[in-house]
Amino acid sequence: MGESKNSQSKFPQIIWKACNLCMSFFFALATYVQVNDPDAAIWMVGYGVPAILCFLIGLKADVTETLPWRRLANLHVLISSAVVSLLGWTLYKERITNIFQREEGREFSGLLLTVVWLLLCRHSGRSDVGVGRLFPAVAITVFPIVSWLYYYINKDLRSSWPSHCNTAI
Repeated sequence: MGESKNSQSKFPQIIWKACNLCMSFFFALATYVQVNDPDAAIWMVGYGVPAILCFLIGLKADVTETLPWRRLANLHVLISSAVVSLLGWTLYKERITNIFQREEGREFSGLLLTVVWLLLCRHSGRSDVGVGRLFPAVAITVFPIVSWLYYYINKDLRSSWPSHCNTAI
């Protein structure tokens, strides 16, 4: 009976690590496609840092309790939140509704995703990963990958994007 309970408590941890490895891959892909962007260095850091942090969680879930991981994650969340606020205000002020068709909208969405994910990861190494963290993690992990594939397959949706957004992959 003790072995069954132990294997049940490992399953959510495996899913949690898998979600972080998937998000690490997604953020690494987002880092790579910035190579053609006019301000590539900024956005490569914006996605590269979460890619590394998620990869570390995928290797060892309790890394979130180490001081270097927490400091780097907190700094990234702080800076990204400020940029997300500025981009969000720009989108609101200009009354932009189809945000994926504008550079600012894609930047806003990507950075918002990094902020939400890193906040979800905070202190995840303290105890077992519960359904309150696992369910959103799975949903958030699936959403950007499916969205990216959807936009990649439907070329009409990307027709008005700048050339640097269409040539990286």
